[in-house]
Amino acid sequence: MVAPRLLGNRRLWDSWTSFFFLLQLLLSAVGAKQEPITADFDVRPGGMVHSYSQNLGDVNCAFTYAAQGGTNEHWEMIIGVSEDKKLFSCSIWRPQGKSYLFFTQFKAEMRGAKIQYAMAYSSASVGGQDDVPLKEEEFLVTEQAVSHREGKFHSELSKLMIVAEKSHDEL
Repeated sequence: MVAPRLLGNRRLWDSWTSFFFLLQLLLSAVGAKQEPITADFDVRPGGMVHSYSQNLGDVNCAFTYAAQGGTNEHWEMIIGVSEDKKLFSCSIWRPQGKSYLFFTQFKAEMRGAKIQYAMAYSSASVGGQDDVPLKEEEFLVTEQAVSHREGKFHSELSKLMIVAEKSHDEL
């Protein structure tokens, strides 16, 4: 049996480890790469309007809803930014897949960025299942929000995905 060998020069290893650690600190200090923010929250039934939001820099993703039936469900919001800091994404979803709540309304807003793409799903992909998108007539997408269409939305929601472009300040 062959015994595992340690690196011959432990100081060299420690030097490289320290170098990469300091480099990572410097890069994060100057904002070279901003990590996505993942936050857990509960979607609560009861018919009352609730909101949840997260900021990434000066862009805000907010989810407002009202739902009925069942008990609280665990949901996640993930907000991220591209390396050039021009495109922002916001995903709001139930990690377990399909929600069993009856949504009476929903709205996801991006403040500080204009929506370029948005999609809403009645079921989120888990365990080999595919995402099931809502029909186009069930929701409305504007430059600032994606929301239900009154009288057309069938009350099933499990996932929202938004891609937005950073608003440019005019000189």
